[in-house]
Amino acid sequence: MKAPEGFAIVTPYIFADNADGYVSFLMAAFGAHEVGRSTSSDGRIANCQIRFGTSTIMVSDASGQFPASRAAYYIYVENADASMARAEQAGATRIMDVADMPYGDRQGGVRDPWGNIWWVSQRLTDKPYFQG
Repeated sequence: MKAPEGFAIVTPYIFADNADGYVSFLMAAFGAHEVGRSTSSDGRIANCQIRFGTSTIMVSDASGQFPASRAAYYIYVENADASMARAEQAGATRIMDVADMPYGDRQGGVRDPWGNIWWVSQRLTDKPYFQG
């Protein structure tokens, strides 16, 4: 299978009310950067590619045909405590305090202002996630 550079075989595609605001949130909260954007004739975001390290997601303005979507995302960061603080400063609400988990991650959770959940994780070990 082929996928463009920066894309995984499965790439999240988020429809958001005020997609421009959501893109700004993702950059402020998680240090993502915008790769490219296309807009419709009315100025709404048709597709905006956002990169988090080596991973890309796509964001578009929601519409009647494609209503706003909600999901949960698991993001690996360098420092879970600092990333959680940045996400909260950008407008997210803490739903789980940061703590060391038995599977080798230091993790906390936030709900972004658009209703999505982000599990913010820092890997503490080189061991596999499951040790079975």
